[in-house]
Amino acid sequence: MNIHEHQAKDLIKSFGAPVSKGVVIFSINEIDQKIKDLKSDLYVVKAQIHAGGRGKAGGVKLAKSIDEVKSISQNLLGKILITNQTGPQGREVKRLYIEEASDIQKEFYLSCLVDRASSKIAFISSAEGGMDVEEVALKTPDKIITTRVFLSQKLSDQDLENIVRPFNLNIEQKEQAKKVAISLFETLIKTDANLIEINPLILTKQNQIKCLDAKINFDDNALFRHPEIKALRDLNEEDPMEIEASKYELAYIKLDGKIGCMVNGAGLAMATMDIIKFYGSEPANFLDVGGGATKEKVSAAFKIILSDKNVRGILVNIFGGIMRCDIIAQGVIDAAKEVELKVPLVVRLAGTNVEEGKEILKKSGLKIISANNLNEAAQKIVEATK
Repeated sequence: MNIHEHQAKDLIKSFGAPVSKGVVIFSINEIDQKIKDLKSDLYVVKAQIHAGGRGKAGGVKLAKSIDEVKSISQNLLGKILITNQTGPQGREVKRLYIEEASDIQKEFYLSCLVDRASSKIAFISSAEGGMDVEEVALKTPDKIITTRVFLSQKLSDQDLENIVRPFNLNIEQKEQAKKVAISLFETLIKTDANLIEINPLILTKQNQIKCLDAKINFDDNALFRHPEIKALRDLNEEDPMEIEASKYELAYIKLDGKIGCMVNGAGLAMATMDIIKFYGSEPANFLDVGGGATKEKVSAAFKIILSDKNVRGILVNIFGGIMRCDIIAQGVIDAAKEVELKVPLVVRLAGTNVEEGKEILKKSGLKIISANNLNEAAQKIVEATK
């Protein structure tokens, strides 16, 4: 789960990280009242969407007066902002963050994340932060330093030295930067976050270290422990089909292809998507119904796939371990009848109760194309959707 910049800043601030003072608005009418809380002659107006690259897309503007804040806000609210992370469809701006402008001397990059490869927490730091940090990583990777630490340990003095070394700070500035690193580490651990990114982390001309931007991603599987964080979820920023899938605890991600996939198990789902591409088509989604899905859950998954107007055919690929093939078969049939299926459907079943499942499909009266293995199934659905 992602949250907005203003929410992320409030969160890291509660763990001791220094951030600029700001207010969030949802309409122009809120500006006069809320901006009284800010003590500044310069303001930064920031579009709040779940995507990076807002600055380059015109979603971050400097204002020299309250009137200018209102003018910029008028132009941004309701605007479709297209960045390198939103895709061509963009995201509608429904809230803005107005904060006191900072007098920037230097910009850095700092992030803290779960590194699955090493089973550690990784800090990534660079002396070159800001909008083009991706270019830095691509062209001069030696300028990016990674420091890995065990989750169960506190940050040692040596860890902290390694993290802030690329910034080339004096002693006083370095101590401030170390405190930021400690606050991010505590935030990550205590909120079950996967990633905290500060880009840029800045040194002001007043020699103060400050988090000028903040992005946090949380582990969905841990949200039951953090109702206060779950309450920050903005459904306006999520795909409606993914929201619907989450109600049934389905792992669903919408893609741009035309072949809908319903599979049990993440690895098998990835293999299914790969083989569809191998035979010259594109998957419309990733969908893992899990190992213990009920008939109702399978039916819901099928309906979600069909709600995508780009879907021209469906491939159901099930290996029954805990999941029974007869349950899958009945769920598929119930959903297909309810939505009056009009696209080709290929089903490959294997494992527990496979014969019962095949018999249910055979007697359904629906035009279902059966396949004995994944290779055959992929070929049949690609051919059927041409």
